Amino acid sequence: MKGAFVSLVLLAVVIAAAILSAGLGDMQISPLHTLRAIFGAGADEHVMVVQKLRLPRIVIAVLVGGTLAGAGALLQGMIRNPLASPDIMGITGGASVTAVMFLTYLSERVSIRWLPLFAFAGAAAASFVLYLLAWKRGTTPVRLVLIGVGMSSLTAAATTMMIIFNPRGDAGIAYLWLTGSIYATSWGNVLTILPWTLILLPLAFLLSRHVNILQLGDEVATGAGSAVESSRLLLLLISVALAASATSVAGGIGFIGLLAPHMARKLVGPGFARMLPVSVLLGAILVLLADLSGRTLFLPLDVPVGVFTSAVGAPFFIYLLYARRNSA
Repeated sequence: MKGAFVSLVLLAVVIAAAILSAGLGDMQISPLHTLRAIFGAGADEHVMVVQKLRLPRIVIAVLVGGTLAGAGALLQGMIRNPLASPDIMGITGGASVTAVMFLTYLSERVSIRWLPLFAFAGAAAASFVLYLLAWKRGTTPVRLVLIGVGMSSLTAAATTMMIIFNPRGDAGIAYLWLTGSIYATSWGNVLTILPWTLILLPLAFLLSRHVNILQLGDEVATGAGSAVESSRLLLLLISVALAASATSVAGGIGFIGLLAPHMARKLVGPGFARMLPVSVLLGAILVLLADLSGRTLFLPLDVPVGVFTSAVGAPFFIYLLYARRNSA
């Protein structure tokens, strides 16, 4: 009951933040006129600004934040480590490598709609290598995290090398994308990520029992009849697909998958069925507020979302490392 109440409150916050965001910017629009513009009424200039420019960006912020938070919740739950998130473990980095490769070498010849598949392929390849290197008569949470940190550094180096040796000498788009930005997004970007979100997040919720069992430890989970390795692999693939879909449209937005699940556990406890929807809504709020800040605080500049999420997430990650310095 507590989880449902918190989820409803957070959903109301998402809606309120979305309406507020749609009305703020170079052109200030009151909340009432913003609502009218969302439904196609009101002044033509309000409708154009809200529906064509701001609303796609807001929807993308909600979807990207939710998918990244869901991916982080899955990772933290299945490997029992609060330091896990798609960006820290190299999953987002793998997606970034193939996405930058696409933007650098193929974007002029291949439709941009293929970008999510390239991002998913990179994230899946990074996850396969991660799982392979961590395997030693099974996998352990500690090995997955340690090797994941190394994978993240390796993919970051590979991405930087591709940008440096860009044959067109135009690294601006790739750099902006790596920082994590939803600038100039369109309804086409919404349609790119929406099917992944609508399929994978409900699937993750349906598999919440497996995550709860894995949180008890491998021995207890095996004793309870759970196929530990197959369950972990399936959950990893869902997390990879969620992270890759978000990365393909928004770039390397960091630390949402780390922050949102921690906040959700503080609000509703560790039960995955309660924690997942709360994490998703918190991730949506974080990205939505970060984008609103980047769009309005430094006008006429438009600061990428990733700058704000990193400014909050990096100190929080350092705090977690410090708090767990004596843990095994």
